[in-house]
Amino acid sequence: MDLALCSTSRPLSPENGHYFWIPVRPITLRRTLGPKPTFTRRAAIVMAQQKKKIDGVSDQLNSIASQNLDHAMARRRVRSAFSNVQQQLDHILFKMAPAGIRTEEWYEINSNRQEIFCKSWLPKPGVRIKGALCFCHGYGDTCTFFFEGIAKHIASSGYGVYAIDHPGFGLSEGLHGYVPSFDGIVDNVNEQFKIMKGRPEIRGLPRFIFGQSMGGAVAIEALLKAPKEWDGIVLVAPMCKISKEMSPPLPLQKILILLSELMPKAKLVPQKDLAELAFRELKKRQMAPYNVISYSDQTRLRTAVELLNATKFIESQVNKVASPMLILHGAADKVTDPVVSKFLYENASSKDKTLKLYEDGFHCILEGEPDDRILTVLGDIVAWLDSRTSIK
Repeated sequence: MDLALCSTSRPLSPENGHYFWIPVRPITLRRTLGPKPTFTRRAAIVMAQQKKKIDGVSDQLNSIASQNLDHAMARRRVRSAFSNVQQQLDHILFKMAPAGIRTEEWYEINSNRQEIFCKSWLPKPGVRIKGALCFCHGYGDTCTFFFEGIAKHIASSGYGVYAIDHPGFGLSEGLHGYVPSFDGIVDNVNEQFKIMKGRPEIRGLPRFIFGQSMGGAVAIEALLKAPKEWDGIVLVAPMCKISKEMSPPLPLQKILILLSELMPKAKLVPQKDLAELAFRELKKRQMAPYNVISYSDQTRLRTAVELLNATKFIESQVNKVASPMLILHGAADKVTDPVVSKFLYENASSKDKTLKLYEDGFHCILEGEPDDRILTVLGDIVAWLDSRTSIK
């Protein structure tokens, strides 16, 4: 039996995953194969993709990685099991991670009573801190995999680096991959980073917000809500607008909005292979599955609608971005459109703004490019921060 929602462009088949049933209001289903199925009046299909086996790890670890990650405790167990394996990967972010960086992990309870995972990276003892850089990760991601190497590199240059996992992602509480409100993510970022900025090691120092991909949209909205809280913003491949290749057609968008009201948590939005689009180097692309707590399933309906609405809002508000700004983008990015970064650069009211486009660069210019390109992008970030900070 093969069933598909009329609004999707890809059938929901047992070959791609498993069927689950949740109580919702009735929706129209189209039968594509087999006899007519029998449904209760309040049933709908939600699909969870079957996880691919990770090459190079034991059957035991693959079994651990294949478990349901809907809830934070499961994600935390999986992260703990894979932590050492990840650090041994043949990737420049792990191989050349500076030594002596001080790290700390902890949880904060946010205003919604959710446990939010927090982490900091500080320069080795004796190095004075120039400023703070607060990181917002992208869709489906976490601050505990590739970003570990990025943070250590920046921290070794004299910065306190701070990060959180958004609710529903990484090690923070919340249904995996579910964004009931984009504003809620933004408010959580401002809430958590306000606490971090009060830490004694960075009190009174310049503070910058750093967003990558969807995290770029989060960072922009966080800046717009509290512009006096930040001394500048760094954006890597920001999600200011979803590219035409990734955005669903307008008629489908309207259907998604309707369905998101009926079954917001359902995983029904088709998604392309983001690793293939995001990582230019094949060797580094093959390491993406080791990010075992990332959300790589089909996008939940409410999440898709919230992301679409966020990009539309940001596009209408870019002229209000007045802070010093650095935008870094791969010129060949097919996930977030570099043309939109140009639009942001040209229309932001900031008088101190820099746009760097990297020829042939894909979406993950800090993780999936050749080693020399990754070092160049990291160097560009540090140089920009250095020119806007002074040791106090």
